Amino acid sequence: MWDFEHPPLAATLAQRYQLHYTLPSLCAEELLSGRADLGLIPIASLTPSLAIVPGCAIASLHRVRSIQLIVKQPHTLQSLRIIATDTASLSSRAYAEILFRHFLHTDPAFLPSPADPIAMLRQADAALLIGDPALLALEHRKQIEHAIGPCQWFDLAYEWSTRTGLPWVAAVWAVRPESLAKSHITESQLIEDLTNSRDHGLSNVEDLVHEWAPRIPLAPVTIREYLTHNIHYYLTPDCIQTIELFRRYAAESHILPPLPRLRFLGK
Repeated sequence: MWDFEHPPLAATLAQRYQLHYTLPSLCAEELLSGRADLGLIPIASLTPSLAIVPGCAIASLHRVRSIQLIVKQPHTLQSLRIIATDTASLSSRAYAEILFRHFLHTDPAFLPSPADPIAMLRQADAALLIGDPALLALEHRKQIEHAIGPCQWFDLAYEWSTRTGLPWVAAVWAVRPESLAKSHITESQLIEDLTNSRDHGLSNVEDLVHEWAPRIPLAPVTIREYLTHNIHYYLTPDCIQTIELFRRYAAESHILPPLPRLRFLGK
C-alpha cells in the first residue's frame, strides 16, 4: 500500500480509490456483498464472480512465521482433538484443515477463540495464531511455554511447501470486474497502480520498519526480516498453481465449495 499512503502518488491515487482497512476475512465479505469493488482477500474467499488482479500476492516461499500452530506436548499433530483458532483469516484456517484432513487423515475440532495463546492453549490441545499475534507469540515463546509447558511450533507455510513443493499463498487482489466501468479505471491502470505500489514499498523497506516499529511491540529487526525474507509479493505461476491445488484439496475435503477455474482480470 506504499503509494496509497505516501507522497508523491497518494494524492493522485486518492482521486481513483477510497481506502478502507479491515481484517482479511472482512475484506472478502465486503467485496462479495458489493460494499467494496476491490479487495486484498484470502484465497479461500475467491468465487467465480471475482477476478484476480495479476501481479501481486501475499505469499511465502519457505517459513512465513505469521501463521503458527502451537501444539502442547505430549500431543503430536496426529493426536490433536481440539484446536483453538484465531478467526482473522479464512485461508489460514482452511490450510490447517487441509493439513489434517488431506495429509494427516485426521479431523480435529476447531474452536474459534480470541488471539491469546496462553488462554487458547489452556482450553485446547493446540492454538492456531495468525498475523501479528503469531509473530508476537514467537517473540514471547519462553513466557508462553513457562505458563503452559513445552510446546511444538509448526509454521503452516513450511508444512504446506514441504508437502507440495509449492509456495504458500495467503491472499491476492480481487476485483468485481463490472465495477471498473463505473469507476472509469481501466484494467491496465488498476494492475499498474497495484504493482507500482508494491515495488515502491519494497524499495522503502527501512521506512516501513521505522513506521511500524512504534505501532506493534516487535523489534525492528523482526519486522525487517518479516518484510524482506518471510513474505513473497509476486503472483508467479507457482503461486497460481498453489491456489488451484489449495482450492481442489479444500473442495475434496469438504472445507470450501468447489472453484471450477480461476478468473483473472484481462483474460
